[in-house]
Amino acid sequence: MTSLPVRVRSVAAVLVRNETTTPRADVLLVVVRIVLAWIFLYYGAGKLFGAFNGPGLHATALFFSNTAHLHPGGFFAVLGGVIEFGGAIALMLGLGARLAGLALVGDMVMAMITVTWTNGINSESLTPGYELNLALAALALVLVVFGAGRFSLDFLVARRIAVTPRPAH
Repeated sequence: MTSLPVRVRSVAAVLVRNETTTPRADVLLVVVRIVLAWIFLYYGAGKLFGAFNGPGLHATALFFSNTAHLHPGGFFAVLGGVIEFGGAIALMLGLGARLAGLALVGDMVMAMITVTWTNGINSESLTPGYELNLALAALALVLVVFGAGRFSLDFLVARRIAVTPRPAH
């Protein structure tokens, strides 16, 4: 990886840098990553494959078109499923955790805007409020800010592509 141009390595270094200072913080980031990964794996696999008694792609596309008013519903069903399922895999590995976290924050913001906001924070009907979306977005934001921590593939990549400053002219 040392043959990468300095500019590419600089961008990559920003994405995989580690912001933690203690082993306890790194352990907590692993906990956050695993909890988020399990939740988003569950929902993403349900959207894409109908796993865990999920709706599957067709029913998700209909929901996105009819309830969330996102058109074309099929595109947004695939996009949401890939963000959630792919983001979960990335978080489990700690690879691209900042980008995955940012995508998951966006996913939850869209869910709040299009579906759950009108129900309030704690809906009194069968339709959910936005409390879960808000909590998941906040946890994903932690990973955007701090990165995946030392116990991740991001940390190994960061060590491998250590960026050296450009010499002054």
